[in-house]
Amino acid sequence: MAEKVCVKDGKLIIPDNPIIPFIEGDGTGPDIWRATRRVVDAAVKKAYGDRRSIEWKEILAGEKAFHHTGEWLPKETVDAIREYIIAIKGPLTTPVGGGFRSINVTLRQELDLYACVRPVKWIPGVPSPVVHPELVDVVVFRENTEDIYVGIEWLAGSQEAEKARGFLNDSMGCDIPEDAGIGIKYISKAASERIMRKALKYAIENGRKSVTIVHKGNIMKYTEGSFKNWCYAVATEEFKEKIVNEEELQTYGGSAPEGKIVVKDRIADNMFQQLLLRPSEYDVIVTPNLNGDYLSDAAAAQVGGLGMAPGANIGDFVALFEATHGSAPKYAGQDRANPGSLILSAVMMLEYMGWKEAASLITEGLAKAVSKKTVTHDLARQMEGAKEVKTSEFAEVIITCM
Repeated sequence: MAEKVCVKDGKLIIPDNPIIPFIEGDGTGPDIWRATRRVVDAAVKKAYGDRRSIEWKEILAGEKAFHHTGEWLPKETVDAIREYIIAIKGPLTTPVGGGFRSINVTLRQELDLYACVRPVKWIPGVPSPVVHPELVDVVVFRENTEDIYVGIEWLAGSQEAEKARGFLNDSMGCDIPEDAGIGIKYISKAASERIMRKALKYAIENGRKSVTIVHKGNIMKYTEGSFKNWCYAVATEEFKEKIVNEEELQTYGGSAPEGKIVVKDRIADNMFQQLLLRPSEYDVIVTPNLNGDYLSDAAAAQVGGLGMAPGANIGDFVALFEATHGSAPKYAGQDRANPGSLILSAVMMLEYMGWKEAASLITEGLAKAVSKKTVTHDLARQMEGAKEVKTSEFAEVIITCM
């Protein structure tokens, strides 16, 4: 009998037959979700036989939700994710400029999913634009609820913009022109501390060697500069037995003592260069919202792009796993899109549940499928001698390769 995931005594309790809500997504979402579901179900069956299985529960968001309910994100969907704790979703459409507010951002804020977690690691055989993609193995922890993504902004010439401009110019000594749109960015101590805490705990639990704070604190001293300072404070005050700051390494002959994690920081623009030139020096990366958005996509490009990049939005317990790419509406219903991002996000979900045997089977199957060069269109066109298969066929190849 299927049961809900729950929290007891500060710990996730995962039943053998959990109910997991899913949002299939817009555009190519239904195609890649069907493939992902088949792969996950096959891996769970292979790993655990009849002892474990997932009861999938569909919930609505995006175009399908609007068609059925007249709402892009029904309250029932948000409530269901909160109730069932773990969920997974395909890509959702967000128009640029006008239109409805980003569903992804709304979900993160409504459910307080403050950590966007993006592991970036190369799968051998995936086409990459860099010479040594195998050197990239990072996990980006992006603060998810603050910075400019909060959406506090006013259109140029609007009454609100004029009011804000008047206050800033007259009372705060600013010089904002009349034709400017205005936005406000804020970063708080509490949000900075909890994202750093989560990144450090992950590093400790997974045997990672360093945590790098990425910021633009040389320019935005009281937002991103404070982010850096608050992150360092968490490391030195709460994890002092587990960490060593980079400047202290000379005391230890240039290398961290056994079992210690190096905590360091980099300016955001320099970090893009560092990740290209010296990727092996970086491990866990923690950033404010906008920096993390840029950096996680740029890192994914080094290992083949968003088509093979997983992601999750995680709070204290509630976790929503998702494809990191867009909905690609022009390929909708063509059974052609690469389901790799959503499949690897499902791997993250299984690991979060503690079902590591099933997760490993999927990772292994996907790697073998790529090594056989039996892949979807986006990869096949970049691989010499590849056999192009449909989305659904790719799922079958992965299952066969488990």
